[in-house]
Amino acid sequence: MKIFAVAYNYEEYNKKATSPLFLGDEPVIFTKADSSLLKGGRPMFLPDQLGRVDYEAELVVRICRLGKSIPERFAHRYYDAVTCGVDFTARDLQQRLRSQGLPWDACKGFDGAAAIGEWVPVDALRSIQDVNFHLEINGRTVQQGCSGDMRWSVDAIIASVSKLFTLRTGDIIFTGTPSATAPVQVDDHITGYVDDRKVMEFNVK
Repeated sequence: MKIFAVAYNYEEYNKKATSPLFLGDEPVIFTKADSSLLKGGRPMFLPDQLGRVDYEAELVVRICRLGKSIPERFAHRYYDAVTCGVDFTARDLQQRLRSQGLPWDACKGFDGAAAIGEWVPVDALRSIQDVNFHLEINGRTVQQGCSGDMRWSVDAIIASVSKLFTLRTGDIIFTGTPSATAPVQVDDHITGYVDDRKVMEFNVK
């Protein structure tokens, strides 16, 4: 199982996270280690040595069939469910790595850095590009987004990823985070929603 993620896919986050504004023609794709997957309500343990760790709420897509070099017009055939996820990011480490021109793997792929909730079938959605999601911490909404605001659509992301990687059943794709990311703290209680469905709930330890 592979975990892919997309950077800079929401304009407001893009404006705050990059200088100058990132204007690439293709999605920025990175991967997370399979050991970073966190699911089933298990707690997320903050690594002491990494300093500040931020939440980044995202819509996550599940791949349902084998595919390579998938045309965008056929991409909808290759996923069957979505959920809310959290792409945890060791922000202090990321800034150090970025300043040195080094890869981000360590700040994005540590254990527990890819939290996902229960899957919602695509058939239960209005449209893959009209999905609202939000994250609550200790009962307060801290981040919210809509897939309709993505710079690159789900289908465009799948087409782009599949040019380089063979997609297999069970692979997942984090599709990018909107603005308003911030640090998590020990004892935070995190819940995630797709539209009005609570799909994710866990604690930070």
